Amino acid sequence: MTSNLAPRPRSPRRPPSAAVYHRRRAVLLLFVSVLLLVFAATRAPAATADPHPAVMDLSKVADNITGWVVGILAAVATMFLTIGGLRYVMAGGDAGEVEKAKSSLKSAMYGYGLAMLAPAVVQVLQTIVTKS
Repeated sequence: MTSNLAPRPRSPRRPPSAAVYHRRRAVLLLFVSVLLLVFAATRAPAATADPHPAVMDLSKVADNITGWVVGILAAVATMFLTIGGLRYVMAGGDAGEVEKAKSSLKSAMYGYGLAMLAPAVVQVLQTIVTKS
């Protein structure tokens, strides 16, 4: 009687090399630096001393909303653009990873499109509110 307890073949996966670790570290550093740059670029300017800070007209509120919305959308779109680009570079010919990268890049383009349309949307909403 023979036994079916033959040794299993070893997995073809090897541990990542030092070059892979260095590349991952560089990618992480690039991602963090892009996030810091986006944060610094979208940071709100210091407010001026207003004797009546609670009293704002609608146009100032709309301008503030527009600035924040555009900044947030641009930051998120830049994050998706960075992720998509890194996925595309590191895909190594894997079709599934390339599709994920393309999906991230499309999301980034949608985000940039929305960021460009945000001032128009806020303007339309401001017009609707002031006519009421």
